[in-house]
Amino acid sequence: QVQPAESGGRSVLAGGFLRLSCAPSGRTFSRDNVGWFRQAPGIERNLVAAIHWSGTMTYYDDSVKGRFTISRDNAKNTLSLQMNNLRPEDTADYYCARLSWWDGKSRATGVDWGQGTQVTVSS
Repeated sequence: QVQPAESGGRSVLAGGFLRLSCAPSGRTFSRDNVGWFRQAPGIERNLVAAIHWSGTMTYYDDSVKGRFTISRDNAKNTLSLQMNNLRPEDTADYYCARLSWWDGKSRATGVDWGQGTQVTVSS
């Protein structure tokens, strides 16, 4: 079983940037599609960005397109999410997960969830 470990979340001012990292334990996810999800209080968890196992295809939610960049290093077995020009509405707990199913766009099923990392953006 893959157990992701997210890191990098903290409090920042609007307009700032953060880089989230995910390093799974248990096994490599180099052959898995993976994604970043976020969940704000009172809102269901949703897919923010996803990347094909080869790194050749990505997806971004419209709310983060042009500001966030997902990347992976299969040699190091790590996943990253570069978040620029952060907004207060980006405030949420962020999770990385292996995708057991993904339509290549917004619909995906995440499995092997980590504990998440908290991002707080204040204006």
